[in-house]
Amino acid sequence: MSTQAVSLRTLRPRTVIPGFGLTLGLTLAWLSLIVLLPLVGLFIKTSELTFARFIAVITSERTLHALQISFGLALVAALINAVLGLIVVWVLVRYEFPFRRVVDAIVDIPFALPTAVAGIALTAIYAENGWVGSLLKPFGIQVSFTPLGILVALIFIGLPFVVRTVQPVLADLNAELEEASASLGASRWQTIWRVVLPSIGPSVITGFALAFARAVGEYGSVIFIAGNLPGISEIAPLLIVIRLEEFRYADATAIALVMLLASFLLLILINWLQRWTEGHGRTA
Repeated sequence: MSTQAVSLRTLRPRTVIPGFGLTLGLTLAWLSLIVLLPLVGLFIKTSELTFARFIAVITSERTLHALQISFGLALVAALINAVLGLIVVWVLVRYEFPFRRVVDAIVDIPFALPTAVAGIALTAIYAENGWVGSLLKPFGIQVSFTPLGILVALIFIGLPFVVRTVQPVLADLNAELEEASASLGASRWQTIWRVVLPSIGPSVITGFALAFARAVGEYGSVIFIAGNLPGISEIAPLLIVIRLEEFRYADATAIALVMLLASFLLLILINWLQRWTEGHGRTA
């Protein structure tokens, strides 16, 4: 054995579990099969359209409104979940109260509940003759079959993503830091703003990104409560399904491609914001 081979073997760090080459190959093959191959197929199918036809499909009034509904309401729902989810996490982590474990388990219901069941339940509750809808009707507020109903459904399915992402981070946060901040004369809001939020900020942004990504592509829980009226409460995933039922496959993939690229760019922006928050928190 040559001296160079011996030196390379001695420099290469030994691991407890061998097989890096094999596991890396399996990882890349699996990701290519499950993730990359469908995305490549999406681009190939969309390429059947001419550029003029592609522009016409994605800039039609119906498509633009559906994309606006899907991305706009998903963003609003994710922001609401980021705020309210943080409050829920704070209560679950920082306080002891009766049936706390029951409340903690209720948070996971949207995870386990089939989306169609969630949509039917929300529609029944918020319909004009439902428990909540009948109370809102005298005030002129209609939830079911409106964009407001879509927002309610997206908040429902997105809340657990924020709670379960932030909860372990807040639980690991040393409470002595908050006590030290208070002993130095900081108010409660100053402690939250300068001690707590910088520590849990990246996890909040991660939960926001997960809730947003789930809401953009949500279908089952939305179609029941949305009413699916073109130009009013039609979401982009439903429009894609309609185009597929019309055998306009290339048109459907064109809309899906726009959703994919927009989601990808937004997630890159959110990832950059998360990294900036982490760096800002370390330098603060």
